[in-house]
Amino acid sequence: MNTENRVCALLGIEVPIIQAGMVWCSGWELASAVSNAGGLGILGAGSMYPEVLRDHIAKTQAAAPGRPFAVNVPLLYPAVEEHMQSIVDMKVPIVFTSAGNPTSWTSHLKSHGIKVVHVVSSVKFALKAEAAGVDAVVAEGFEAGGHNGREETTTMCLVPAVSEACGVPVIAAGGLHDGRSVMAALMLGAEAAQIGSRFVATHESSAHLAFKEAVVAAEEGATSLEMKEVTPVRLLHNAFARQVIEAQQRGATPEELRALLGRGRAKRGMFEGDLVEGELEIGQVSAQLREIVPAAEVVARIVAECRALGGPALGGRFAF
Repeated sequence: MNTENRVCALLGIEVPIIQAGMVWCSGWELASAVSNAGGLGILGAGSMYPEVLRDHIAKTQAAAPGRPFAVNVPLLYPAVEEHMQSIVDMKVPIVFTSAGNPTSWTSHLKSHGIKVVHVVSSVKFALKAEAAGVDAVVAEGFEAGGHNGREETTTMCLVPAVSEACGVPVIAAGGLHDGRSVMAALMLGAEAAQIGSRFVATHESSAHLAFKEAVVAAEEGATSLEMKEVTPVRLLHNAFARQVIEAQQRGATPEELRALLGRGRAKRGMFEGDLVEGELEIGQVSAQLREIVPAAEVVARIVAECRALGGPALGGRFAF
């Protein structure tokens, strides 16, 4: 375990690389691969029924014995109580919460010895999370894939602002995928990097192969943040995304947008591989990704690049 870096010491990991808990992409194979590589793997509980989450927790524990891992729980998830009970019963060591009020579950989880990290998109929400007692926050910028903040604050602006405002460690997210971007985030005051899109395009990701191939084929400008009046989400442009954009341009109401979204659209796109009518959530950095590789290789490359850039010589949060 790396004790120089506060996030590594807090989470019991070797390198400050955290794999985001993305819906439909972050199952046990990806989480265990990242944890075994020295980072922190996270299960994306937002797309799992309670019994499915329990199965993925058990498989992660078996595939990465003794290694720390986490579960990401969107607090607006309908069966959040069942997820939290499973997490306590199965002794999950770390929980990342998002999309909701951190005061609702932080104290409960910490009373069971579980570390809690909350995802935020502004200084205001970071301070609320810190007041709620979280152990760290993820400052996720506008570049990130999936559900995002309405403020459209970029990682470059958000990370230093949150780092200056908070006493708890800050984990940067949004647009991070290699050693250069991770070192930049650490220079801005973060103490670790949470990476999503780069891990979508790995062999172990539970995303459909067709979606992975669409991600590495994406060009500049292929994504945009849409549905801000409902739930902001960054989409890879396809026929469905164009329907959303056209509906917004003609002044569609939130109710009309919800009807267009319907049910199961994200599963249809990312998990089942419908590249036409499915919802494809991915970050802006997809335009810089060109190959599908093993998750351990992603971690090793980033660590090697950070070391080559002089990270260890700086010590503290730069320690790799």
